[in-house]
Amino acid sequence: MELTFYGQNCLGLTIGAINVIVDPFISGNENAKGKVELDTIKADFILVTHAHQDHVLDVETVAKNNPKAVIVSNAEIASYYEEKGFNVHPMNHGGSWNFDFGKVKYVQAWHSSTFPDGASGGLPGGFVIQTGEKNLYIAGDTALSMDMKLIPLFTKLDLAVLPIGDNFTMGVDEAIVASDFIECDRIVGCHYDTFGYIEIDHAESKKKFADKGKELLLMEIGEKMSV
Repeated sequence: MELTFYGQNCLGLTIGAINVIVDPFISGNENAKGKVELDTIKADFILVTHAHQDHVLDVETVAKNNPKAVIVSNAEIASYYEEKGFNVHPMNHGGSWNFDFGKVKYVQAWHSSTFPDGASGGLPGGFVIQTGEKNLYIAGDTALSMDMKLIPLFTKLDLAVLPIGDNFTMGVDEAIVASDFIECDRIVGCHYDTFGYIEIDHAESKKKFADKGKELLLMEIGEKMSV
């Protein structure tokens, strides 16, 4: 599995021959300008954690550029895009489905979720992805939650993507606790530095994780890594 970081919470996953993009937000991210070409994004599946603009801004563009792509999210978000003529797969908390690229479980996230046009985005969530290669947890925007302790009951994680910017989500200190709850010490940070409220000190954040025997990866926009 290869992971590409596109900024904020936007990730690209290549799992075998299948391309997955999570929370497409590129055109509105000043930090991504000149580093990512939106129209080159390939997607067989588009995973959406919740309906805030910094997670859905480019969903329709990616879906139009990839007409066979399937949007995977909760029932409300799936219905919103289905009414616009896109291919969708609705899920809800606690449910799992075996897709072509692996098994996906939609899990709890503590946040809010409303589309920019005021439509309801239902309840936000995260995704646990199990493949024949590696297992990955994408938390989405969330506060620290005891629900995270449930994740190791059904999968052993190789990597987790956790928000660390504070103010709207967990901060670095809470993300360290979350890594204990999910029993995963290799963390990719997300939801940081995109705008003033969520700027972090990179060196201090990495040190805090290292002091606990953990690794915090702060990827450059466009950077790729093997999970």
